[in-house]
Amino acid sequence: MPDEAPQFLTVRELAALLRVKERKVYSLAASGQIPCNRATGKLLFPRADLEAWLGRHSSGGAASVEGAEPPTVFAGSHDPLLDWALRESRCGIASFFDGSLDGLARLGEGRALAGGLHLFEPDSEDWNRDHVAHALAGAPVVLLEWAWRARGLITAAKPPKTIGGVADLAGLRVVPRQPEAGSQVLFEALLEKEGIAAGDIEVVEPPARSEADVALAVADGKADAGFGLEAVARQYRLGFVPLVRERFDVAVFRRGYFEAPFQTFLGFCRSEAFAAKARELGGYDVSGFGKVHYNGP
Repeated sequence: MPDEAPQFLTVRELAALLRVKERKVYSLAASGQIPCNRATGKLLFPRADLEAWLGRHSSGGAASVEGAEPPTVFAGSHDPLLDWALRESRCGIASFFDGSLDGLARLGEGRALAGGLHLFEPDSEDWNRDHVAHALAGAPVVLLEWAWRARGLITAAKPPKTIGGVADLAGLRVVPRQPEAGSQVLFEALLEKEGIAAGDIEVVEPPARSEADVALAVADGKADAGFGLEAVARQYRLGFVPLVRERFDVAVFRRGYFEAPFQTFLGFCRSEAFAAKARELGGYDVSGFGKVHYNGP
């Protein structure tokens, strides 16, 4: 790809590059298997991320990840309990939370030690495993269960109308998440399932970049509702309509798993202090913490 080429490719341009039909590109984007950007309302594909993605899926490409030393950074999706545990454990792992898909990309590029994910798998009705297996094919990555979480609609204390589900969002102001967020991918799927078109709701800009930002937008009166966690709704004393019980997992490089920072973090997460915090926040089930759902080669 020449340097003077545009930074983003369209669906048609990417289909021509990969020598596949355009519907295959849409399928790859919808399943989170290929890096894309939806900020403009249409799919655009960052050239730099595509080059990294193609490199990971080239013959022998993924094997090079094993020899790399990723920085001690926790990427992926923001989770209040995870954020608290990283700080409280004093494990020394920094964090950069910008969505599940961003975390997968950073892991694949060797720019993170671990990543938090909550990506639904429509074909298997599971969470995260297929995304990791495709995006990090051949990489020595382990997928560990973090917690089951209650997710749904965070609503104003006195919404303009009764909200019992996604279908009731028509005509209301809704704050979205960034396109890379697993919650936004799932929310768009729920809207499509209910037949709610993009123009049926008033999208509040800019997108919320964390779970807390969703609640703040509602609490400040900027939005009538947002797709978020029960724990955050409780924290801000807002209404909550449960919709999904989702599994939040942690993908971590096998080598990093056995190193001191991550072991310190794991040890703290097995403590009573951690369990007590999960109960205090509400909306968490940590009984399966540490269960392995995928173990790369």
